[in-house]
Amino acid sequence: MAQQFDVVVIGSGPAGYIAAIKAAQLGKSTACIEKWVDHSGKTSLGGTCLNVGCIPSKALLESSEKFHQAQSEFSDHGINIKDVKIDVKAMMARKDAIVSNLTGGIAGLFKANGVTSIEGKGKLLANKKVEVTKHDGSVEVIEAGSVVLAMGSVPIEIPPTPLHKDIIVDSTGALAFDHVPKRVGVIGAGVIGLELGSVWNRVGSDVIILEALDKFLPFADQMIAKSALKVFEKQGLSIRLSCRVTGSEVKGKTVVVTYQDAEGEKTVEFDKLIVAVGRRPYTEGCFSDDSGVTMDERGFVFVDDQCRTTVPGVYAVGDLVRGPMLAHKGMEEGVMVAEIIAGHNAQMNYETIPSVIYTHPEISWVGKTEEQLKAEGVEFKVGKMPFAAVGRAMAQNDTTGMVKIIADAKTDRILGMHIFGLSSSELIAQGVISMEFAASAEDLQLTCFAHPTLSEAVHDAALAVDGKALHIPNPKRRK
Repeated sequence: MAQQFDVVVIGSGPAGYIAAIKAAQLGKSTACIEKWVDHSGKTSLGGTCLNVGCIPSKALLESSEKFHQAQSEFSDHGINIKDVKIDVKAMMARKDAIVSNLTGGIAGLFKANGVTSIEGKGKLLANKKVEVTKHDGSVEVIEAGSVVLAMGSVPIEIPPTPLHKDIIVDSTGALAFDHVPKRVGVIGAGVIGLELGSVWNRVGSDVIILEALDKFLPFADQMIAKSALKVFEKQGLSIRLSCRVTGSEVKGKTVVVTYQDAEGEKTVEFDKLIVAVGRRPYTEGCFSDDSGVTMDERGFVFVDDQCRTTVPGVYAVGDLVRGPMLAHKGMEEGVMVAEIIAGHNAQMNYETIPSVIYTHPEISWVGKTEEQLKAEGVEFKVGKMPFAAVGRAMAQNDTTGMVKIIADAKTDRILGMHIFGLSSSELIAQGVISMEFAASAEDLQLTCFAHPTLSEAVHDAALAVDGKALHIPNPKRRK
């Protein structure tokens, strides 16, 4: 007789493992299926995020930033270190240890919450049955009361630059270099390209980023994006916009890339080429023809506002569905779906999902940009506060960037917060919370912020919305 569960989750990435844990906590018998196998041949939970995405990239970003600081900035604090060197193997070993600790932690959470972990590839069949192909080739069919699809996404490959051993790599390969390449090329100046380019730039590689679009970070507030571009180029990143890659040729241990820009066809040679042009939903072999699940032309599974697919009792979350491909977005969808399956009322606010680029300084935002509001015909007012005027930023020797708050001109409600600067990934939560509670700029103006903190930039940006900033010269004067 087939195993039966109230809930079967396919995929143990952030969206999947959270959905499984929450469903189990709500009293549902729950199983989670995962096919990922690590380098030792063992099933590894956590999906892309924990294994080859969010966590390892942030570990390398942290290590590379500390190396850069030791080389270039410690002397400003009176700390003099000679002959600072980077040990790439030790850096990678630290990253691998963090990944192992966290993936093992999910296994512990599954055990503590009573989630059954099933190894193999899951495939949705008709009538909410799930076929599991084990690593040894054997097949098992599981019956479910509800199914949560959380298979995640994979890097997009492009015809001009097919992956080639360890010379032309995707984001996964870029997290596993065993030495510092002299010349690194990156295709794509998006989140992944900027983060990976920053890692190798900091430790000594000459990095060139080729971006097909003519605008840098078009999805971000353009005042912030333009400021960030200047800073990144000053750091040594060569970011070339309006460059369309047309081909590549591997020659021994290097690759020659051909691209077109406004001046015509050009070539550039690299020791490593990182293809970072985005990700696509992973659905290959995951649905039978009669499963009933439908997808759009880009491979995203159709869902409603509460992540229900076109099949009753089947849900899809995370990178499989519309919206930004962000781990925290998927995790909240996992909680929402588990609550709905348990018969509770649940809803997710897609207007308050924060986005972060973990460069240095970090870029983060929530809500609308100036460009979006202008296109929508919404009247708004803006307040800005540079970190150069913040005491804590001065003490930390890191004053680049600003906090920008956009509020409705009529209601004063906060419509967006955009931050370029130190620890902006942490500061942006203040914008998320404010918007979640429909706060006005005045609400933040009347809030007492600790001194000295970076958060004071948020306070003064809110004050600046109405010309009342206290720490910048010549604010708009109120009569």
